[in-house]
Amino acid sequence: MKKTLLTTCLLLLTSLIVAQTKGILIMNGIAHIGNEKVIENSVVGIKDGKITLVADATTVKLDKSAYDEIIDASGKHIYPGMIAPNSTLGLTEIESVRATNDFRETGTSLPNVRSLIAYNTDSKIIPTVRFNGVLLAQVTPRGGLISGTSSVLMLQGENWEDAAYKIDDGIHVNWPRLQTRKYNEEINAFGPYEKNKDYDRLTNELKKMIGDAKAYHESETKEEKNLRFESMKGLFDGTSALYIHVNNIKEIIEAVNFTKSNSITRVVLVGGRDSYMLTDLLKENNISVMVGRVHDLPDRADDDVDQPYKLPALLFKAGVLFCLNNEGDMEAPGARNLPFLAGTTAAYGLTKEQALMSVSLNAAKILGIDKITGSLETGKDANLFISTGDALDMRSNNVEKAFLKGNLLDLNNDQQALHEKYKKKYGIK
Repeated sequence: MKKTLLTTCLLLLTSLIVAQTKGILIMNGIAHIGNEKVIENSVVGIKDGKITLVADATTVKLDKSAYDEIIDASGKHIYPGMIAPNSTLGLTEIESVRATNDFRETGTSLPNVRSLIAYNTDSKIIPTVRFNGVLLAQVTPRGGLISGTSSVLMLQGENWEDAAYKIDDGIHVNWPRLQTRKYNEEINAFGPYEKNKDYDRLTNELKKMIGDAKAYHESETKEEKNLRFESMKGLFDGTSALYIHVNNIKEIIEAVNFTKSNSITRVVLVGGRDSYMLTDLLKENNISVMVGRVHDLPDRADDDVDQPYKLPALLFKAGVLFCLNNEGDMEAPGARNLPFLAGTTAAYGLTKEQALMSVSLNAAKILGIDKITGSLETGKDANLFISTGDALDMRSNNVEKAFLKGNLLDLNNDQQALHEKYKKKYGIK
């Protein structure tokens, strides 16, 4: 029995090694590199989980015998795996069922809370998201003044250790709002905006927390270890980013000045609805933006009705680094629509390739993983997918094959199973 078990384990291990080292050649596809370049008739090579070749198939000399498998992608599109930043994927299953939500802890300032260890690889939502070409996600906690620490995870794995891609990439802060409004149940709508009486108290509390953490790390001797301050060390040595969730122009200005006063160099605005009004300030301080959901209404009555749609184009023209995120209601299942958010921005000022960058290479740059993923370039992880149509167009996007670190992914999911079930039931071909 022991011998049989050992043999089985060795066979499984051997098959795993073969899957990781298998050489794959994808030929004749339209390669969207992710940096605005396109190769119409391409060849993409994968070996040991890395991209080893990206070239024009009509000019490059190939030794096909060096590869174990050749995929003919004629007429199809090859894309870098898309990245969903600022997401609760794996932390929630059904928003209306509280027991399935694990994205918020009790308390207001919890930088030491890690989304990583709460990530549920068995979520039924995750397979539906990678079905559309989204292969990585920045899994992010919610709530309070300081929500906690996010990590970048692969949308595949047996557990969070398997799925971890970049651990503890940054701290998330919710900048207090200058104005708030309450929901009026009598009229079933939000009331008018009112001055937030707690704004000064909350901002002072936040500033004190960050200031104390900075002083803690500048101190040569520490009487006792402070877990909250220890988790914020990366903010001051540049190894992790400070993600500030903020939208209003005045709040953005105060948040930027606050980071400057504390010598925090890696700063990202999350949401950033008014960021287009402050592009010079953002460029001067090397601050990037995770643009909030573009399929939304404008914040102000006098804003252009298409303001959310064209915000990415305004930032691009101003030279501000940005990517797209999908925070809001139903955001976990809605992460599958990330490529279509990018498609909308292509109709409002960006080219298709620039829109692709906003969910691939730009997102990787902001998350600090652009050296290993985000585009189809040699030496990077083989995180990519093949679609029979335009991946940014919901009418034609059809992901046929997807790879994470060179491993072929299972694209089956519960929604697909239901689709097939009812097609069969009603005789639909």
